[in-house]
Amino acid sequence: MSNIYLRRAKQDDLPKVIEIIKGAKKTLRDRGVDQWQRGYPNEEILKQDLEEGINYVLLLDGEVVGTAALQQGYDKNYQEITNGKWDGDSDVTYSIIHRIAVEPGHQGQHLSAALIQQLMTMSYYLGYQDVRIDTHPENLVMQHVIKANGFIEKGIITMDEDKGDRKAYQILLK
Repeated sequence: MSNIYLRRAKQDDLPKVIEIIKGAKKTLRDRGVDQWQRGYPNEEILKQDLEEGINYVLLLDGEVVGTAALQQGYDKNYQEITNGKWDGDSDVTYSIIHRIAVEPGHQGQHLSAALIQQLMTMSYYLGYQDVRIDTHPENLVMQHVIKANGFIEKGIITMDEDKGDRKAYQILLK
């Protein structure tokens, strides 16, 4: 039996977080997905996540195997949505799951789903019932994981960092 839990990343987790993101970039490239292939997210962004206290790591039997940022409040990229709309019961502020990745050697073990579930719990704990996430239209694996965790596709948003369109999802926790 494995033990899996989430904790806020510490300064000495940064090298492992960077390594996991690099591995995820390679996995996306190998799958032919044009997400994270132009420098984003870079080391500076990952450092900033850590300094702002929004980076979380997923541990499996004491080893860091996943990472994500849990932004809180609002994200200007999520203000304008096309081909749909946010739920009518949406909150003014919400949490957003960004930069989610699992170490390549641990993919296929449903750890992305575990990471999303833990982040939903953390969102609720922090006072956010409206949780949002997005992914590249070509990233079919992440789309499946997002939907399997109860998120509903709401439309298309455009990201500032690369002007790329992303499928946007939302879940309202009760």
